[in-house]
Amino acid sequence: MPTRAHRYHYATQYPHEGMPVANIFQQIHDSGAWNVVTTESVSGEGSTLVQTATLRAELPGLLRKLGIRSLLDLPCGDFNWMQRLDLTGIRYTGGDIVPALVERNQAQFGNENRQFLHLNLLTDPLPAADLLFCRDCLVHLSFADIQTALANIRCSGITYLATTHFHDEPENANILTGGWRPLNFFKAPFKFPAPVAEINENCTEMEGAFSDKCLVVWRVDDLRFTTDDLRLSPNRKS
Repeated sequence: MPTRAHRYHYATQYPHEGMPVANIFQQIHDSGAWNVVTTESVSGEGSTLVQTATLRAELPGLLRKLGIRSLLDLPCGDFNWMQRLDLTGIRYTGGDIVPALVERNQAQFGNENRQFLHLNLLTDPLPAADLLFCRDCLVHLSFADIQTALANIRCSGITYLATTHFHDEPENANILTGGWRPLNFFKAPFKFPAPVAEINENCTEMEGAFSDKCLVVWRVDDLRFTTDDLRLSPNRKS
């Protein structure tokens, strides 16, 4: 695994090995495992207002440019920073695999143009949307689970996928779901084509070690996933 992934204590520790995906992320939520630097958001430092400042400034313009009228945010986490994003004219659906987060968000933030649903990216039919906003998610999944997620996304009819990408990562490492590593979707086993758009997040986590972190947008129809580089079996139920 690339050295910089080890900067996060949870990157290569697998206390959840053999557990279903829903149980893994429920346990991470309940234990506060991602609250290493801050308690501002249960999703960790990447979901703080500081680390999302560039996204909040640039994402609304990108959504308008792409003609987005409906957005599925999965996983939505605790809606910490997204609640401050200008989504005028866009129907928002937030989804998460942790039921308590969905219930809290719906009670606190739900309205006629914003709803929150309990969703598993790997197994549940996804609501119709112009764009799936899937930030800081696939980096926590094994190659096999990413393949399952992408297959589910392709079946959904969603037009665009926006996800986290690291340009400078020289090689993609496989992990067990629940860990973490940077992903470069231009490298094997993904080998994705040129994206429609991207935003460099100007990430300053770990003293700038992840300054290449971007939110990258692809057309779902352009994405294919090869299986020639699967090196670990998740060894558990989805």
